[in-house]
Amino acid sequence: PPLKCNTREKMLAPNYTCQTLTRSQPEPPCLPPKQINNLLHRRHLLTTTAFTISFNFNFSLKNPMPVSEPVAGASGLFIMPPPRLINRYYLVRSGESEFESKGVINTNPVTKTSVDNGLSDRGKKQSVRAAFDLKEMGACDNNCWIWPAITQRAYETAEIIASVNSITRSYIVPEYSFLDARGLGAYEGKTLESVSEIYASDSISTKIKPPPIDDGTPNESVADVFVRVTQLMSILETQYAGDTVVIVSPDSDNLSILHAGLVGLDLRRHRDLSFAPGEVRYVDTDDIPTYKIPPSAVYKCSKLPNCN
Repeated sequence: PPLKCNTREKMLAPNYTCQTLTRSQPEPPCLPPKQINNLLHRRHLLTTTAFTISFNFNFSLKNPMPVSEPVAGASGLFIMPPPRLINRYYLVRSGESEFESKGVINTNPVTKTSVDNGLSDRGKKQSVRAAFDLKEMGACDNNCWIWPAITQRAYETAEIIASVNSITRSYIVPEYSFLDARGLGAYEGKTLESVSEIYASDSISTKIKPPPIDDGTPNESVADVFVRVTQLMSILETQYAGDTVVIVSPDSDNLSILHAGLVGLDLRRHRDLSFAPGEVRYVDTDDIPTYKIPPSAVYKCSKLPNCN
């Protein structure tokens, strides 16, 4: 026979609602009407939420949202000359080194962190002048990143630039390979005057290398250096956006080849954009310095490094 709630429960809780049950069913606790309404309300919410999630999931599968293109893919590979630059760049050649003060060529990377590769007394003065030139140009007024080669003289120049322009050391980022001085092979240890022979070859072809040597000194062509500095620019244009970057190189060739590439100058004529020790130059991709324009004034090349 059906069971009903006992009299004691009704007396204790007259407002409880009880259901008529058979013996085969377990007897649930009697719930107040308010709790029953809350339970139904929660069930309604759960059912609605499940439907909403299911609907949104099915909808998203049928109508996938467009995925934004990766930044690297959107901007493409860095090419020379670039259609535009995201950052502002200043090129600085470090001050004279001890080796240069003696008139000796030293480009072996093994010795690049040697004290003998540091700034000479004259080189320190040139670096201070470069630091104040940057200050006058307002290069680091809103902060800047300083990227020197790890070569001793370049890093010392970077420290002087940071000190004069009130830039903390955390903004000095040493570059370990892309800014190494151009390897001159068998010319290692010869006088600086002999470099003119290398530049004569550069004017003929960007692929002519200096004679090799077996002491570990690289023998790099203009095209080899061009690959390095292009990789450097690709990193900088990817890593920063709207920043100022000061590139400090231990030699002129890195910077002259880089600058030639940025403005579209035939790389065989990179020597026209040579840097003196401690020289500072702002990069303007639309122009080259008036005092550096080649005599013919015809310098644009859209297929670097191959130009006719």
